[in-house]
Amino acid sequence: MTEMSMPRQIAELYLDCWRRKDFGPLRPYIADDVTFDGVFGSTRGTDDFLAGLAGMAAGTREVTLVKRLADETDVITWFDLTMGAAPATPTVNWTHVENGLITAARAVFDPRGILAAG
Repeated sequence: MTEMSMPRQIAELYLDCWRRKDFGPLRPYIADDVTFDGVFGSTRGTDDFLAGLAGMAAGTREVTLVKRLADETDVITWFDLTMGAAPATPTVNWTHVENGLITAARAVFDPRGILAAG
């Protein structure tokens, strides 16, 4: 297993790409049949997954890592998400990695602050 196929490193790249609003470097680590389910919607497949991330990133002012926990296949990342004029929103992202590819991701947060500021 190469270092970049380890779930923790892939999750670090995921957040770094979000901060830079450039998901090109993440594409090689996303499975063709990746699934995402979150507060604002669901996606299926690489292109939809990346489009969804780009949409969230477009409105993001800041992503601040709080804690990351990882094992051989799963990563839980807790971060503060600041979008638009909204206050920082505590957010949890679960990423599942198989054979060096993200196969599933889920995000959970309370959207009230983001919706009220919008």
